[in-house]
Amino acid sequence: MSVRVVVADDHVVVREGLGAILMSEPGIEVAARCCSGEEAVAAAAKLRPDLVLMDLRMPGMGGVRATKQITSARLSRVLVLTTYDAQPDILAAVEAGAIGYLLKDTPRRQLVDGVRAAARGESVVAPSVAATLMRKVRTGALPALTPREAEVLRHVATGMSNPEIGRALHISETTVKTHLVHVFEKLGVHDRTAAVTAAMANGILPPPSE
Repeated sequence: MSVRVVVADDHVVVREGLGAILMSEPGIEVAARCCSGEEAVAAAAKLRPDLVLMDLRMPGMGGVRATKQITSARLSRVLVLTTYDAQPDILAAVEAGAIGYLLKDTPRRQLVDGVRAAARGESVVAPSVAATLMRKVRTGALPALTPREAEVLRHVATGMSNPEIGRALHISETTVKTHLVHVFEKLGVHDRTAAVTAAMANGILPPPSE
């Protein structure tokens, strides 16, 4: 089966390297190389490839948002290829409609086979990613926050900024940001509002008073 692929990655060495690998394979054509989510969406709309090989974190429109736009419009299937295997990244990509999720350390043969399989409509998932998803399904529970993480989140819920939280807890703003990164990862969210909402929904924080 002939497979037309669009490669989206903001690093030129990675982008060109992936293009060269895929073009060297029989039956695979690289229809376009894109350096941003915006370019990937435009290329998918114009070229209607069989597959978009999508990086997650790019300047401007990121891979998750681009994936959502492409899959919602049924322009192409999307296979994520990224460095990141944290649960929030995986779940966001899956929820956006990605058919698979591979890591950039995937061996060449597995990558090529994964591209072909994803283009056929088969789900392709790296072993470590599958393990993360299975843990999520089995436990259904959120990882526990440390006392300090919970304390930082309680202050976030009151509307305090990072500098204000730092002063209140006598820690640096950088430390506050680090705690929030851990909170976001544990709760499977990407911003402060979503973190507070998830924490309230799961009993980590009390619901807002009437």
